[in-house]
Amino acid sequence: MSAKLGETLLRENLITPQQLKEALDYQRANGGRLGSTLVKLGFLSDEEITAVLSRQYGVPSVNLSLFEVDESAVKLIPQDVAQKYMVLPLSRVGATLTLAMLDPTNVFAIDDIKFMTGLQVEPVVVSESAMIEAMEKYYGSPRELELASVMDSIVNEAAQKMDFGDDSGDVELLEEEEEIDLDDLERSSTDAPVVKLVNVILVDSLRRGASDIHIEPYEKEFRVRFRIDGILYDIMRPPMKMRDAITSRLKIMSKLDIAEKRLPQDGRIKIKVKLDGRSRELDFRVSTLPTLWGEKMVLRLLDKEKLMLDMTKLGFEPESLDRFKRQIAKPYGMVLVTGPTGSGKTNTLYSALSSLNTPETNIMTAEDPVEFNLPGINQVQMKEQIGLNFAAALRSFLRQDPNIILVGEIRDFETAEIAVKAALTGHLVLSTLHTNDAPSTVSRLMNMGIEPFLVATSVNLIQAQRLIRRICKDCKEEVSTPPQALIDVGFSPEEAQEVKIFRGAGCPTCNYTGYKGRVGLYEVMEITDELRELILVGASALELRKKAIEEGMITLRSSGLYKIKQGITSIEEVVRETVK
Repeated sequence: MSAKLGETLLRENLITPQQLKEALDYQRANGGRLGSTLVKLGFLSDEEITAVLSRQYGVPSVNLSLFEVDESAVKLIPQDVAQKYMVLPLSRVGATLTLAMLDPTNVFAIDDIKFMTGLQVEPVVVSESAMIEAMEKYYGSPRELELASVMDSIVNEAAQKMDFGDDSGDVELLEEEEEIDLDDLERSSTDAPVVKLVNVILVDSLRRGASDIHIEPYEKEFRVRFRIDGILYDIMRPPMKMRDAITSRLKIMSKLDIAEKRLPQDGRIKIKVKLDGRSRELDFRVSTLPTLWGEKMVLRLLDKEKLMLDMTKLGFEPESLDRFKRQIAKPYGMVLVTGPTGSGKTNTLYSALSSLNTPETNIMTAEDPVEFNLPGINQVQMKEQIGLNFAAALRSFLRQDPNIILVGEIRDFETAEIAVKAALTGHLVLSTLHTNDAPSTVSRLMNMGIEPFLVATSVNLIQAQRLIRRICKDCKEEVSTPPQALIDVGFSPEEAQEVKIFRGAGCPTCNYTGYKGRVGLYEVMEITDELRELILVGASALELRKKAIEEGMITLRSSGLYKIKQGITSIEEVVRETVK
């Protein structure tokens, strides 16, 4: 087919012989179809290829991005068959099924689908990239297919072993005081299929590079989602009957009380897995929360190999990094890192500590929870139930002769007060807060009850940060963007004319998302004498922001625009996480 397509394209003067040679060389090295290779190399567009294929095969072509696919038709063909033949059912009218195909001459595929559905098949031709995108949308990725087949076999095994008959309608659910048979829970949670399924979920999260696993019960379904590069994706929907067994298995692994279903619990799972020929230690932080339909569990994957302790690789702009390094090198004062959950605050602080960790320095940390073990640093795990909170830990730290203190989070007035006093009495204090940007952190501390003169004299630097997705290097391509759209985002009219905008087209490396990995956006506000004076007179966050920008502070949005200019990320990512 490739040769025929090449001949047709040459005959119609759509490509040159040199371009065909380049495409065939690329195809030999990387595989794939000639049509998609020509599109990838930028010699032809998707529409041109489908038009030629349509004439070559004598069947109509369809632009899938403009076509409304009938989801009831999609269900007529199982995912494995669709993946095998690379076909997608588009619609059904009477006894005729319209089928999108890459190769409408594949009679085996057409015969198989005729036999399977009992319908006449009307083939239409589509481009490979459109087909992959549509398959992803309606069926999920090839990895999900593999996972689904593993899960099916596990569920079938479970159905045989756990006596999952069709008698769910006879079960009467008791409100609140539901009777729990502990022996039964333990028995079902250690049953081989349940153990297998939980192991599949944990290992797959590592393989996909997930940061969190969400296991969520609803009234009529039970779903598992992974957060990959900051975005949640649906991964699987185990049967409702496995809900309690899966939850109990995870609770047993995290040493939690399986009988306690009414209160939130926190635990930790440490496992060793053999993946791709090497042994890996996995550490999960587990949190359970009672919801309307059962316990929701969130597992945060703490992967030591992903902990980036080199500050130069986190995504700081050079001048922002200089400011941050200058302030953490001071012998006393406070450095605050702010941002929402999952914005990489812990990673930044650990990077700072590892750069300050020398034999002559005593570093103490109070964390809830301790996420990674850092050699040479005294880390203390908070235990609220016995009264060991941040404030209590900080008080005892001051009697332990520390040079540097890290407080996991300033949550209340008591912790803030002790941290400020420590910063004013010769200690370097690093901590985090939940605020939207650097200037509003000053107002937050004052709202907690800290006096303006204490804030002005103790705080050296405030840094706000966010994590955004990087464009996948393997499918990165330039896209044309109207200059006005760039000006609206924050570029100057001059920059809007020159800047090149990129996006990820989607490929197997990035699971067809166009993004792979993440990078930080940083807003670093150094507290200068002018800013101290403004804090002392009770200036608003807006006034502080204006002054800080005058003094050269790069805002979160500016940091994002810098990353767009470098081709690291897309406009959509920056707009999603920052404001102008």
